[in-house]
Amino acid sequence: MAGLQAGAPTPTSITVHHRSRVLEVGFSDGASFRIPFELMRIHSPSAEVQGHGPGQEILQTGKREVELLALEPVGNYAVQPRFSDGHDTGIYSWDLLYQLGREQDALWARYAQRLAEAGVDRDAPMAGKPDAAGSACASH
Repeated sequence: MAGLQAGAPTPTSITVHHRSRVLEVGFSDGASFRIPFELMRIHSPSAEVQGHGPGQEILQTGKREVELLALEPVGNYAVQPRFSDGHDTGIYSWDLLYQLGREQDALWARYAQRLAEAGVDRDAPMAGKPDAAGSACASH
C-alpha cells in the first residue's frame, strides 16, 4: 500500500460519478482528477491484484463495466472501495489516488501493452478464477 507522505496533497473533495463511472478527486494543491473505476480496479493495491512481490501482479481483465458500490474512509489517509465484481480489499491512500490521476495516460498505455503481451482482450473474463468450490485447482 502506498503510504501518505508528509506534505503530500490531500483530498479536498471526493465525488463518485456513477453514470460516467469515475471518481473525481480534488486535492489541496489545486489538482483535480477524474479517475475511471476501471483504472482504479485494475490497479488495486491489494495482494489479489499486485501479488506478494515484484513480478507477481495479476493482469486484470473484464473490468470496463465495473461499478463502485461503496467508498469507506480508512483513517485520515485513505479510502477502501467496494466494487461490483466483489473486490473490496484494496486500500487507496491519498498518494495512490493522486498517482492514479496524475499518471493515468501512462497507466492506460502500460495496461494496453500488458494486454497485448499476454494476448488477451481488455473485456475478456478473468481466467483461472476458481468457482465457489475451488475446482479451478487441479489435483495431480
